[in-house]
Amino acid sequence: MAVTDEAIEKIKTMIVSGALRPGARLPKESELAAELGLSRNSLREAVRALSLIRILDVRQGDGTYVTSLDPQLLLEAVSFVVDFHRDDTVLEFLAVRRILEPAATALAATRIDEEQLDALTEQLDALGEQPSVEDLVAADLDFHRGIVRSSGNSVLCSLLDGLSGPTTRARIWRGLTQEDAVVRTLREHRAILAALRDRDAEAARSWATVHIASVEQWLRSTL
Repeated sequence: MAVTDEAIEKIKTMIVSGALRPGARLPKESELAAELGLSRNSLREAVRALSLIRILDVRQGDGTYVTSLDPQLLLEAVSFVVDFHRDDTVLEFLAVRRILEPAATALAATRIDEEQLDALTEQLDALGEQPSVEDLVAADLDFHRGIVRSSGNSVLCSLLDGLSGPTTRARIWRGLTQEDAVVRTLREHRAILAALRDRDAEAARSWATVHIASVEQWLRSTL
């Protein structure tokens, strides 16, 4: 194991064991290096790496702290990695969405409140019957983000938010080239919303699966 990896592992162990809790300040560099049996250089590299993935927060002139370890904060690293995807991996992102998003939609059916339902309805109504493809795709992202947020699961919300970006271009491409793509998308959105209003988790799950799978199937046949 590389020296820096060893240093990262030792700091991770301190956090997982509770020796360093969220919001806690790390001991001085010299003290922590001695405690962990590390050189100050390897400790410094480990701290730099852990700050990049939002485990640690280095505050100039104040010290280094453990972050809140909030899932949304930590999963920003996933979004960063996702940004480097290649076009040939879009199908894989869609497949992951097809697994996770229907589960989040089913969960939302049991938790979403009337105010959130009304907001989703207003979003769809504001689009009209013949929106531009760009407007539809932007609204599609907001629509699904609102539903997943209503599930009350911050980890699911952060994961799916990060996975949505790479599929945007494919959705626009479909809207421009598939004849009934816009009409079908609007119809599926209405069906998902109706299932949510009925508090029908299984119907919501089914329509979300159909909705995502239709993009995936179109892209698979196109490629």
